Amino acid sequence: MSGSGEMPDLNALLSQLGQVQDSLRAAQETATTQVVEGVAGGGLVRVVGTGDLQVRAVTIDPSAVDPGDVDTLQDLVLAALRGFVEAAKQLQAQAIGGVDLGGGLEGLLGG
Repeated sequence: MSGSGEMPDLNALLSQLGQVQDSLRAAQETATTQVVEGVAGGGLVRVVGTGDLQVRAVTIDPSAVDPGDVDTLQDLVLAALRGFVEAAKQLQAQAIGGVDLGGGLEGLLGG
């Protein structure tokens, strides 16, 4: 809003809000189709999935399998899962960050 004290056009703001919602929905849908990956142990363990946090595959290099050291393998799987989740969150943030709020809504939202 401007400093003149004028009230914003509510219909225009509601229209903009609808457009922003559509843009957010489209950005989220795009993120769900993007493939992301978490890797640990220099590639010994890989977790692959989509931006909506749906794990599609876990790959473990046979050299990482040591029956006498299961703890290390578990740590590698956990690290790869965490990397996958972080990559998916970054993808979602980038998708949503690219949505234009429009001048009227940014003013109302403090932007």
